Amino acid sequence: MAISKGKSIVEEVTAIALPEAERLGLSLWDVRYEKEGSEWFLKVLIDRPQGVSVDDCENLSRVLSDKLDETDPIEDSYYLEVSSAGLEREIVKEAHFAYALGKAVVCKLYRPLEKRKSISGILKEKRPDSVLLCEENGAETVLPLKDIASIKLQITDF
Repeated sequence: MAISKGKSIVEEVTAIALPEAERLGLSLWDVRYEKEGSEWFLKVLIDRPQGVSVDDCENLSRVLSDKLDETDPIEDSYYLEVSSAGLEREIVKEAHFAYALGKAVVCKLYRPLEKRKSISGILKEKRPDSVLLCEENGAETVLPLKDIASIKLQITDF
């Protein structure tokens, strides 16, 4: 089965992976289809409240590999990677921002803002075109999304 017209590989794989992850008691954090060098990688990132084990990754990988072989949504050859989203996971989707509200994050910027290319703080709000952070010193900083290269959860003491 080729990719449905109008659906991306990521959307197609997400539709396949989501019910399988849920059946195994996992939540699907993200699906990425990325080229690294000359190779394509299908990356499925998972989570669960008590943490993700190697067995969780292996179980979903096995089931997902079989489903992907059956449905064949990707024409190119690729490597399937199923892994934990990690403690310092990337915040990309609206659901990720909702999860991260009130948590410590680090924002990497495309260009320096007040001589800083990295700004850490508590994510207070996600707006349509910006985020509001409360920095460790109590200052509130608004960062336009267009200036942010990446946002990740941060393990911190503050």
